[in-house]
Amino acid sequence: MRYPLPGSACTRIRRLWYQSQRGLTLRDVTETRTVLSPVRSPVTAPVLGGLGLFTVLLGAALPLIDFFIVNVALPTIGHDLAASEAVLELVVAGYGVSYAVLLVLGGRLGDMFGRRRLFLGGMAAFGLTSLACGLAPDAWTLVAARVAQGAAAAAMLPQVLATIQSTTAGSRRARAMSLYGATAGLAMVAGQILGGVLVAADIAGSGWRAVFLVNVPVVLAGLVLASRSVPETRSQHPEPVDVPGTLLLALSLLTLLAPLTEGRAAGWPLWTWLALAAFPFAAGAFYLVERRADRLGRTPLVPPSLFELVSLRRGLVMIVPFSIGFSGFMFVIAVALQQGAGSGPVAAGIALLPMAVSFFAVSLAGPRLVARFGTRVVTAGGVVQAVGVALIALAAYRSWPDLGFVELLPGAAIAGVGQALQLPVVFRVILSEVPGPRAGVGSGVMITIQQSALALGVATLGTLFLSLIPSSGMRDALVTTLLVQLAGVALTIALSLRLPRTVG
Repeated sequence: MRYPLPGSACTRIRRLWYQSQRGLTLRDVTETRTVLSPVRSPVTAPVLGGLGLFTVLLGAALPLIDFFIVNVALPTIGHDLAASEAVLELVVAGYGVSYAVLLVLGGRLGDMFGRRRLFLGGMAAFGLTSLACGLAPDAWTLVAARVAQGAAAAAMLPQVLATIQSTTAGSRRARAMSLYGATAGLAMVAGQILGGVLVAADIAGSGWRAVFLVNVPVVLAGLVLASRSVPETRSQHPEPVDVPGTLLLALSLLTLLAPLTEGRAAGWPLWTWLALAAFPFAAGAFYLVERRADRLGRTPLVPPSLFELVSLRRGLVMIVPFSIGFSGFMFVIAVALQQGAGSGPVAAGIALLPMAVSFFAVSLAGPRLVARFGTRVVTAGGVVQAVGVALIALAAYRSWPDLGFVELLPGAAIAGVGQALQLPVVFRVILSEVPGPRAGVGSGVMITIQQSALALGVATLGTLFLSLIPSSGMRDALVTTLLVQLAGVALTIALSLRLPRTVG
C-alpha cells in the first residue's frame, strides 16, 4: 500500500538519500522510518448510549419475565390443553433447563462472532419461539416451543452484561449494572403480575396464549432499537468453542435439573434417581477436562482461573441461596393464592405488586448507598428481607384462607426493599474484576448459576410445598416452606459478610 507524502517529506527523503552516499546515521534512519510510517488514528472504544442501555435492558427483562409469567397461567393451560401435572412441569422446566444449559455457550459465541450480532439473532429467535408457544395446538408442542424459547434466551441474555462490561467504565458502569440488577429483580416479580393480568383479560379470546404472544411486538420494537443503538463488541482474541466442555456442562446441568424439576410430578421414576447419581460424576469430569485444557494453554468453556477472582467466587456462592429462595417463593405463593386462598389470576399477581414497587424504588438508590456504605448494604438487605419473609409467614398463619393483597402488603413491601439492596449489588460484585475480553464468559457463568438456582428453587421449595399439602394442609405447608426460605435468607446474610468491602 502506498501512502502519499507531503512535499516537505519528499525533500527530506532526497536529502537523506544524498547523505547515504556518505553514510547514514542512526538518527537519519529513524527519521526516514518515521516519515514512511503511516499515521494510525487511535481506535475509539464503543460507547453504549442511553437508548442502547434501555434496549439491552429490555432484552434482559424478556427471558426473566417469561420464566415467571407462566406460574399463574399453568392452571388455565392445563385445562385448555388437557395437560397432566407432569407435562405442565415440563412447560416450566423445559424452558429453564435449556436456558441454563446453553448460557455459557451463548456468552462464548458472543465473544467470537460479536455480541450485537448474537443479541439481535437471539432476540429474533425469542420472538419466533414465543409466537410458536402462543399458537401451540397441544401440550407437547408447547413444551417443545418452550425448550426452543429457552435456547433463544440463552443466546440473547449473556450479550447484555458483556456489552455493558465492554462499553462502559467507572460511574457509568456502576449505574448500568445497578439498572441491570433492578431490571432483573423487577422482571421476575412483574412477570407473575403480568401473567395474571393477561390471562384474566382474555384479549380477543386468547386466554393463556397472550402471555407468550405479548413478546412478539416487544421483540419487533427491540430489534429496531438494537439495530440503531447497540454497538458491536467482541473479544480481541476470539476463542474457539470448547466442545468437550460444552457437552459435559450440558450433561451436568441436565442430570441435576431435569430430575429435580420433573421428579415429583412424574412419581420419581428410576431415571430420575439414575440421573441424580450421575450428576457428581458428570460435574467432576467437567472440572477435570476444563482444568486440563487450562493447563495445556487451550481455551476451556469455563476457565478455572476465572474463579481465582475473589469477588466473582464469593458473589456466585451468595447468589445461589438468594435465587433459590426468590424463585421458590414466587412459585409457591402463586399456587397457594390460586388453589388454596381461591384468588383469581389477577388477584394472585397483584398481591405481589408492593414487592415490585418497593424493589424498583429502592434499587435506584443502590449506587449511592454502595458508594457510602460499601457491600455492607447487602448484609443490611438480607436482614430487611428476613423481616419481610417472616411477616408474610405470620400473615399466612393468621389470615388463612383470607390471604390477599392487604394481608401480604407489609411483608411483601419490606421483602422487596431487602431484595433490592442485595441483587443489583451482588451482580456488580461478581463482574467487577472480570477483564473485558472475558466479559461474555464471565456474564455467561453468572447467569448460568443464577438460572440454575432459579430452577432449583422451583424444584426444591415447590416440591417441599406440594409434598406437605396432603398431610399438613395448604396453610401449614405454606408457612413451613416460608420458614425454610427464611433459613436460606439467614445463609445469604452470613455469606454477604465475606464479600469484598468495596466494589468497583
